[in-house]
Amino acid sequence: MKKEQRHIDFWEGRGPSLILIPPQDVPLYDLHDYPRRFEDPRAMWESEMARARPVLDWPTDGIPTVRPNLGVVLVPALAGQSYRIESGAMPWPGEPLAEEVLRAAVPPEPASCGLLERARAFYRIHCAENGDAVAAYLGDTQGVFDIAHLLYGDNLLLEVADPDRWEWVDALLEISLQLYLAATRRMKEALGEPAGEMVHGHGTPQGITFPHAGARVSEDTATLLSPSTIDRFVLPMVARCAEPYGGLFVHYCGRHEVLFRKLAELPFVRAVDLGNPEHYNLEDL
Repeated sequence: MKKEQRHIDFWEGRGPSLILIPPQDVPLYDLHDYPRRFEDPRAMWESEMARARPVLDWPTDGIPTVRPNLGVVLVPALAGQSYRIESGAMPWPGEPLAEEVLRAAVPPEPASCGLLERARAFYRIHCAENGDAVAAYLGDTQGVFDIAHLLYGDNLLLEVADPDRWEWVDALLEISLQLYLAATRRMKEALGEPAGEMVHGHGTPQGITFPHAGARVSEDTATLLSPSTIDRFVLPMVARCAEPYGGLFVHYCGRHEVLFRKLAELPFVRAVDLGNPEHYNLEDL
């Protein structure tokens, strides 16, 4: 609770910056015996807890955190997309789905799927056995445009350049939004986490409390887009992701200074996580 209050003071401008010091050199993603852990929520939980325990009582502002590490395929699987797991790698989506398949695949309330149920089982185990020592947080939801790219493949990048195909692009983004909202809502329900706040670690064993943001998005594909395309297709969906949750933590990998500035100007974007900060001039940031 002392750490949580320190975080709240920081976000409200009453306290100093937060410093997160890793207690050990660990990879961002632990791929040892990963295929087995991917299938087994308890094995996944025990592995993630082993990464978080060194942070307990460590002299840092970070909160020990865990999540079901199921990769970028978690939300696309709700639409029936396949995925593959190869040795030494995180899961990757299977073949893109065709337009007619996607239009028919997602009802207004998407059905659950095996991966989402594994995430929820992870949270049940954590809530039953952990107490309050380590905080669990949302699995990898990606963001709406990223989900659309995963589901439909690189053809999405061609069709956003063709106004004659914008009706379909808008429909695909709406499908992707409903998948994102369903997955986020169900994971937060399993966590018992309030809509407008969260702890988030973004793959690391240390997290930060966000008292004014209840969800996260990742929009890596947006770094491939022009500013006008970002305005037309990306930012409106980021805004709709934020609506139920008061604000967002937004991540992207790559360099796109215009994207950064556009995100930083949005009042509901509470934090921007740069996957590649080395590509930026820190004084400008």
